[in-house]
Amino acid sequence: SCSTAEILILPVGLGLPKDTLRCLGYHGFCFRPKSCPEPFAAFGTCSWRHKTCCIDTTSKYRTCQDEGGHCVPQKIKCVQEQVGLCPHREWKCCTEV
Repeated sequence: SCSTAEILILPVGLGLPKDTLRCLGYHGFCFRPKSCPEPFAAFGTCSWRHKTCCIDTTSKYRTCQDEGGHCVPQKIKCVQEQVGLCPHREWKCCTEV
């Protein structure tokens, strides 16, 4: 059977802006308007801050804030860590700090 969905795999370093690569790394989409359509939530920028990075809030890739958590640097000790996306890839999502 043929799949109608095509997966776009972009190798890192294709000359894309860093914020765009970060957005794609979080399974996000770049939209030209400054606001995201439903059910997307704004999650940073794309194209050197000319576009908005939007992630699908209905997918398993939920933002940390959506899940009731807080994004903190790795060096901060969490009482309880949880799943959730943070704008800084090296940060983690905590329910309690």
